[in-house]
Amino acid sequence: MFCCLRTVRSLELSAEHPQLKILQSHMPVLKLCLDKILLHCILQSRTLSVADAINALRPFYFAVHPDFFGQHPKEREVNENSLKRLNGYLENLQKPGFRSFKPTQLTFYVREREPNSSNVQESFSASGFRAVSFTLHTRDLLSTVLDILNSCSLSTEHVQSLNGNCQSHKEAKSTVNRPIKWDKTYYSFTGFKDPEEELEQAQRVETTLLSWLDDNAATAVKKLKKSLPLRKELERLKIELSHELQLSDIRWQRSWGIAHRCSQLHSLGRLVQQRPEILENVKGRTVVFTDRSGMSAAGHIMLGTMDVHHHWTKIFERLPNYYKLQKRLLLLEDRISQLLGGIQVIYIEELQPLLTLEEYFETLNSFYNKLRDSRLPFHPRSLRGLQMILESDRYAPSLHELGHFVIPTICDPAALQWFIFAKAQEARENLKRKEEMILTEKELINISTERFSLDRLYKEPSVSSAQMIDCCKRLLEESLPYLEGMHLCISHFYSVLQDGDLCIPWNWKN
Repeated sequence: MFCCLRTVRSLELSAEHPQLKILQSHMPVLKLCLDKILLHCILQSRTLSVADAINALRPFYFAVHPDFFGQHPKEREVNENSLKRLNGYLENLQKPGFRSFKPTQLTFYVREREPNSSNVQESFSASGFRAVSFTLHTRDLLSTVLDILNSCSLSTEHVQSLNGNCQSHKEAKSTVNRPIKWDKTYYSFTGFKDPEEELEQAQRVETTLLSWLDDNAATAVKKLKKSLPLRKELERLKIELSHELQLSDIRWQRSWGIAHRCSQLHSLGRLVQQRPEILENVKGRTVVFTDRSGMSAAGHIMLGTMDVHHHWTKIFERLPNYYKLQKRLLLLEDRISQLLGGIQVIYIEELQPLLTLEEYFETLNSFYNKLRDSRLPFHPRSLRGLQMILESDRYAPSLHELGHFVIPTICDPAALQWFIFAKAQEARENLKRKEEMILTEKELINISTERFSLDRLYKEPSVSSAQMIDCCKRLLEESLPYLEGMHLCISHFYSVLQDGDLCIPWNWKN
């Protein structure tokens, strides 16, 4: 590092000096060396908050978000599952004292804005995206964010100026003896970009809610108006099928476009007309359109959107057998609850991977056998009122902010017992706070919907109740005429969906 600095000092010459040509020829290498040194100093001088991490990963989220892969269900599914695992990894990094890390390998399909660029090394499909695989093994947010961006060939320059911390940048420079500042004429003469000028420009054009709405509201209105006839058709089809089959609900696993959803309902309607006798066992059930057919761990009938009627017919014919397996599953949950002092085993669709009934039964059965053999001394009903979910991709138990325990299927029974005892009171407090937050969240959603004359206000599953509450409170302090009659989705980034829904990050800036 100091060798590099001495070299640069020795070359701080006037424009007439004959060694200026040497400086120009070596400058790209020297600049790269100094950039790496300064970035390293910056990374050591500060830690990254959750908000900073999300802000830094915005280019990544924009490149891999499943909503942009509507015509490519396989790639969309891969990105959805990888994002869930990535979110779990990032959550673990926030937990104080968390030491048990499992290297996590992820694969994403990354959209390319310039697929014909000569700088791109990866192979692209004709659809304009590339597959990228990488393994996360770092133990801090900053390193993880940089690994993700670098793995996807995305810029990391904006990481240096997160939270507008120009002061942090200056402090980092001061750690290398003395700052190196070139005269403005140097940049004009050599053609290199002035980093200070670039930083100031980036800060000036930082996206704010009002500026983004000003640029995108018209596009969203145009798309929304175009989708209105299809939205009415979708609602009509959903009501008719729900009434005819006496269904509890019809849902979709992902945010498919309105036209895609209408097509799926038309397909189900044709099957009802062709084979009405096979649909006698669906009364009171929920039908979920997803990527594979079967019955979900939550007991919903899954219809794979890529399957033909023949596959759907088989699922409806197997429903009596699925119901028998579901009864066995509920009995297994009760037995686990008895072994763990009355704690309730639950399955949360929004927070857990989509599992079939068979997969979830095997997971429960394996965990039950392990508990039964260990004979943990839990007092009967001592943990009544508490909740837990099982996950197969974790090594250490944790307590979710919503109050439920997250228990790995391979968790050591002794460690599990100690953890539950130590966190039981905190879990009860979290559960009580969860109920209060849900009520507050619903109230703020209703108030915000009415205040801005929104047609709909909703959030993505990855946005917590606390984040939604914070977002709505700040929205209510603003005057936003752009939102009248719109569908507003609270997310982690800005986007206009294909049917006109507006997506804004929950931590938007004004």
